[in-house]
Amino acid sequence: MSVFQTNAQKVKIDGVAVVVGKNIVLDSDIEKFKQEVELRSEGKITISNCEMLEELMQQKLLSHHAIIDSVTVSDPEINARVDRSVQFFTQQYGSLDKVIQAYGFNDLTDLKEELYAVQKENLLVEKEQIKITEKVDVTPEEVRLYYNGLKEKGELPEFAAEIELAQLVMNAEPTPEENKKVIDKLKEIRQEVLEGASFRLKAIINSKDPGVTRDNGRIVVTKEASLIKEFKEVSFSLEKGQISEPFKTMYGYHIILLHEIKGNTRIVSHILMQPEIPEARLQEIKFKVEEIKRDIEAGKLTFEEAVKKFSDDKESKNNNGLIINPYTGESRFELTRMDPAMYARVNELETGEFSDVFYDQSSGGEKMYKFILMRDKTDTHKAGFVDDYVKVQDLALKKKKEEAIEKWAKDKIKDTYIKIGEDYKNCTFEKNWKKEVNK
Repeated sequence: MSVFQTNAQKVKIDGVAVVVGKNIVLDSDIEKFKQEVELRSEGKITISNCEMLEELMQQKLLSHHAIIDSVTVSDPEINARVDRSVQFFTQQYGSLDKVIQAYGFNDLTDLKEELYAVQKENLLVEKEQIKITEKVDVTPEEVRLYYNGLKEKGELPEFAAEIELAQLVMNAEPTPEENKKVIDKLKEIRQEVLEGASFRLKAIINSKDPGVTRDNGRIVVTKEASLIKEFKEVSFSLEKGQISEPFKTMYGYHIILLHEIKGNTRIVSHILMQPEIPEARLQEIKFKVEEIKRDIEAGKLTFEEAVKKFSDDKESKNNNGLIINPYTGESRFELTRMDPAMYARVNELETGEFSDVFYDQSSGGEKMYKFILMRDKTDTHKAGFVDDYVKVQDLALKKKKEEAIEKWAKDKIKDTYIKIGEDYKNCTFEKNWKKEVNK
């Protein structure tokens, strides 16, 4: 279900399509979700009102019984998801103001209240599903039968090309003199603001954060927000109207102005400045990385030895340079779903080959040179029982869990209050939501 669920947009009171337990689905909810399904599938999937209603009834049934089963969700869990949702939609629309306008909210508080209710229900549903399926497992024999069944029907899935990558990275660090220059400049700006200058104007002129022009440069900070630790700690250490001393994060050096304190929320603005790195230093790092690559290719040391000795990337250094997929937590990437720039660099590589040395820059502004090793590569192929056993096992387990949830739902419908609106009583549902005797 969508992150916005049934409260995505402000709507006038409209017809009640169905009541499940204490939960309701409005006519407008059905239309909104139909549009979202079609939008996300780029028009490839169309769904009827009745099909959409059944999807929503399933959601409401799970959330209703999560409460009955004493499933709990905490404020930090919910708020963390709310913050991620706000950040996601802000990226999609370009600014927080545009998100608020697009979905018809009054302000950020209004938006977050709606998202809170949505994410609370999402978490309840997820935890109820986990509770229902916690004892579900599959045996090797069930996996074999599942695979053979797909094979006999000609329905074996096709797995996309996958790769496993490793990297050696060397950062180009600024000199102590450049660091001091930035710190001194931020101290100068801080003093000018204390003497009456506009913090926002100073931020627009000096800050390296492109977000200073959005939402008046203001940032909502909570302890659960997905912001860097140092930024949150400084934000919560300030009094209203106070400006911090310069402090360092992975993004560079900052000063923060605290505008408002609202319970456990802080509204702040900041100025970010990054030390310059001379071109000569960048070239020095590039030549060093190229020399290391040549030594590996000449057999003077292994790639793994070079990573341990020279690489500056903390996440991969102690793992022989292995790059972890941030979306799955695993080491493999689907080739066609990679970042386009990275795809272009590694697409033609075969197992054991290196990319050229290239310049890169982290989200925090760190400048570096690196090269990539193609550790493993699997072409697009039909599922094989041996080579793809783990993936087939996951599919079999997923199917068995879905069946367990379906069985649970059919049982719970019998003793759950369900009232279907007149406009939907002629719908044909897969489950017996109408509680017809012979269904």
